[in-house]
Amino acid sequence: MAGSLAQGALVAGATWVSLRLLKWAFDVNPLDNLPGPPGGSFLAGHFYEVFDPDGWDYQKGIAALYGSVIKLRGAFGSKALFVYDPKALYHIIVKDQHIFEETEGFTIGNALVFGKGLFATTGAEHRKQRKALNPVFSTTHTRDMIPLFYDVAHKVRDSFGRIVSSGSQEIEVLDWMSPGLGHTFDSLTEDAEVNYYTRGVREYNDINNRLNIARLYILPLVYNIGTPNFRRWVIDILPWKTLKEMRDVVDILQSTAEEVAVARRVGRGKDIMSILLRANIEASEEDKLSDDEFARGFTFAAMDTTSNAMSRTLHLLSQNPAAQDKLRAEIRQMYARYGRDRLEYDELESLPYLDAVCRETLRVHPPVHTLMRDTREDIVLPFSKPVRGIDGSEIHEVLVPKGTTVFPSLQSSNCNPDIWGPDSFEWKPERWIEGLPESVAKAKIPGIYSHLMTFIGGGRACIGFKFAQLEMKVVLCSLLDKFKFSPVKGKEIRWKMTGIVTPAVAGEPGLQMPLIVGLAD
Repeated sequence: MAGSLAQGALVAGATWVSLRLLKWAFDVNPLDNLPGPPGGSFLAGHFYEVFDPDGWDYQKGIAALYGSVIKLRGAFGSKALFVYDPKALYHIIVKDQHIFEETEGFTIGNALVFGKGLFATTGAEHRKQRKALNPVFSTTHTRDMIPLFYDVAHKVRDSFGRIVSSGSQEIEVLDWMSPGLGHTFDSLTEDAEVNYYTRGVREYNDINNRLNIARLYILPLVYNIGTPNFRRWVIDILPWKTLKEMRDVVDILQSTAEEVAVARRVGRGKDIMSILLRANIEASEEDKLSDDEFARGFTFAAMDTTSNAMSRTLHLLSQNPAAQDKLRAEIRQMYARYGRDRLEYDELESLPYLDAVCRETLRVHPPVHTLMRDTREDIVLPFSKPVRGIDGSEIHEVLVPKGTTVFPSLQSSNCNPDIWGPDSFEWKPERWIEGLPESVAKAKIPGIYSHLMTFIGGGRACIGFKFAQLEMKVVLCSLLDKFKFSPVKGKEIRWKMTGIVTPAVAGEPGLQMPLIVGLAD
């Protein structure tokens, strides 16, 4: 049985590759006249260049050289698009989002890892789940989360205080930036080891990056062959180290999510996860997901993206001591005004420089840099600015054939010099206080946050973006009031372009972000 299934899958795969070769050799594509870089392999096209962990210069380079709509080679000889033109993004992300959908490999892979929640559904099912969850992420519920954010942030603050009580110390800051949805998986004490879930989340991004091609082009062909036990057996016997690493990480995510779900059902029930689980319990039978499916996806998303955004902000402030001092003074002034070190929602929102630091970090360094979409049918994609074709003509729109892979670039949109000016790639929080150029508002960027694509837009916009902003502000206020952060001499932090951007030390294995932490006074 297993042999015949494997043989059938092999024949089907070989046939599909053969057809792609014929199509590549003889087909004329409407995208052919668009500019784009040379190179790219037949098997993966430019995929490895776009998602190279050290590919920042590549993406910046092709954007500067070829413009805001770029033709790339896709897998197996197909054509692909790299896009950051605002009008084109509006059609991809908002107006024609039902045509530019998540790739099949993305949704299937997320369903296997996180369950059939928001990250693994499309169309009507996704809209139904989102409608049910929107009230949970309202401003009212977000306000109620502030005491929980402070509880966690002050645990980190107190531990840092004990570590540096006798002088400045090197601290692995990434290990401490792990709260999410009102739940922290680590004890947040200075002598504790990193929780296995926290470590598993960090490993997931790197492993997933190494499996990207297999996930996109092999997984849709084999994911439903046989029973789950059979598929597990196949993974166990295959001599594929990376796949086994993913198996182990998924086991960690699932078992921990089950523990969180049980704890939230019997706990105090005031955090977002408890509210989500309660909403799921009250849903109709056909709309329900298992508790662990709810917990898996939302816990991962809230923890990984927000913790990396907070780590990035502290890294930037360590490199910009004047900005760090200015922000610390603003925080302390507000603490002195109210006579307390816990600010309310409106008080946090009224700190202009804190808001500017957060917005600028999320602009220049979005935690997710590039999306992937597949066109479900032929569609004309218009541009806000004409593109110079290979034949010299001005192209104002292009027919995108069904099955084309499209890469909407959040990073390139956020740093587009035509919109943000010649200093668009520089981290300058003051731009949000001094006033943005008129070109920013005129561009009509289709993101839900501050003319940025960081939290995307349309029907797949980040449902918890207000939650993430507030958590960042609480943590920054709690730490900067007491401590100063500086770079570690001899340790260069490099941010990797994995699915969610992650920090590492140049020349050292693993994910880490060490900083020198000392008392601010």
